[in-house]
Amino acid sequence: DDHLPRRHRVAADEFPPTHAATRGTRPLVLRHVAGASDDRCNALARRTAVSSIARRHGRNARRYYSQGVDLNGVRVLVTGASRGIGEAIAREAARRGAKVIGVARSTGVLNGVMQSISGVAYPCDLSVDSERASLIERLEAVHGPIDVLINNAGVDDTKMFAQTSTLDVQRVITLNQIVPIELMRQALPRMQSRNRGHVVNISSLAAAGGFAGMTLYCSSKAGLSGFHRVLRHELKGSYIGMTLVEIGPIPTDMLASVKGLRAAERMFSRLRRLQLLPEVPRERVAEAVCDAVERNTANVCLPKRAKIYPLLVGLPQQIVNLITTNIKR
Repeated sequence: DDHLPRRHRVAADEFPPTHAATRGTRPLVLRHVAGASDDRCNALARRTAVSSIARRHGRNARRYYSQGVDLNGVRVLVTGASRGIGEAIAREAARRGAKVIGVARSTGVLNGVMQSISGVAYPCDLSVDSERASLIERLEAVHGPIDVLINNAGVDDTKMFAQTSTLDVQRVITLNQIVPIELMRQALPRMQSRNRGHVVNISSLAAAGGFAGMTLYCSSKAGLSGFHRVLRHELKGSYIGMTLVEIGPIPTDMLASVKGLRAAERMFSRLRRLQLLPEVPRERVAEAVCDAVERNTANVCLPKRAKIYPLLVGLPQQIVNLITTNIKR
């Protein structure tokens, strides 16, 4: 915690065993307890930390349980890791020392990306119920606990809504909304049992304001953003960090397909002229995502000049959070 002001620093032996300083060792304050099991040491250390921090820092105590996850040495699961933003995130996480597990449909491309970063490739079509069922359990059984889940996989179907089919609706809603929610449902109980973990959901600024020709994409991302905000409130005070990433146009294959629709291209041209939503390099997004995990940042918005849009959309939830503060769960 050297990056914190001196008045906010806490001695290493006051942190619960989930903190990076004590990962892989017995709590410093209990090393003298001969014969004590690791589980008992961990439980006693948590109680000691809660009491000590509460006495010294009062209302600010909870901030010391949300210092973020040091990516060096932890397992990070990235969906949609074969290309685009997912590939960039996987590479940046690996650069910071993470053990990356990449999930994607494109077996050959995914294998190439993971080999280049010494990661683990797990080809999987997340849109298929049977392939995503018990995915987290299967991965952890082979590779060990997943510390960070990054829900990046997504799809767009750029066309006017009247031209869409039932299959179009099912495909977009499944990949953009149901899949990340289901993976969180699988991962969170396991993270909670270990008292550590972080979840990142990659959404879009399109969730804050819909565009013609992108009805399915915008609405599905709005659903994901809304779910994330409520779940983060539900997990408040826990050891689980959550980050919502809302981004504008990124130079990827998906953006190229969106611009193929005349209405969408006109919209992007106007935004460029007004300099409201400039394109953001995917490498910058990857750096922001990894920084957010390590700092436990609640929200990431790129480009930053558009930050007001998701803030306005999320205002009702912030009001609810204030009203329900300190209500026991």
